[in-house]
Amino acid sequence: MNSELTAPPLRRRLICMVYEGMLLFGIVFVSDWIFDVLTQSRHALVLRHARQFWLFLVIGAYFVFCWSRSGQTLAMQTWRIKAVDLDGGKLPVVKAIVRYCLAWMWFLPAMALNYQLGLKEWPTVLLVTAGVIGWAMTTRLDKQGQFLHDKLAKTRLIHIPSENELKASSDT
Repeated sequence: MNSELTAPPLRRRLICMVYEGMLLFGIVFVSDWIFDVLTQSRHALVLRHARQFWLFLVIGAYFVFCWSRSGQTLAMQTWRIKAVDLDGGKLPVVKAIVRYCLAWMWFLPAMALNYQLGLKEWPTVLLVTAGVIGWAMTTRLDKQGQFLHDKLAKTRLIHIPSENELKASSDT
């Protein structure tokens, strides 16, 4: 295994995820508007499950396209993080799809528990936050510091060195 394929620090990956969420807001907003225009719905609860499925597909298309094309979304480019195959190569489309589906594990267990318990408002936020923190801690279970969904998808996140880091390493 290539020693240059080191995982970025957890903090940087989590900050990248927050930035990704802000960028996704625009994608979801436009996609939701297109859904409303195409279905002539005037209320967010009309065709609720179809809308959720549509957004799942649109968000998935965004991630799968980015990961299989260059290994990076815009947020990942900004934070110098790249999704690669275990050998450091480009992600095949199938692995990108598997990674996207498994990445929902950040939220699904907590959301399922929330549904079962019938929680509302702040307890929901706290439970989902605890689920996200728990999933982030799965990096402690892997020797290379990868998330559990990456381990299961046979993918990995790697640190892309900055020009300063490359220059410093070539000077030594």
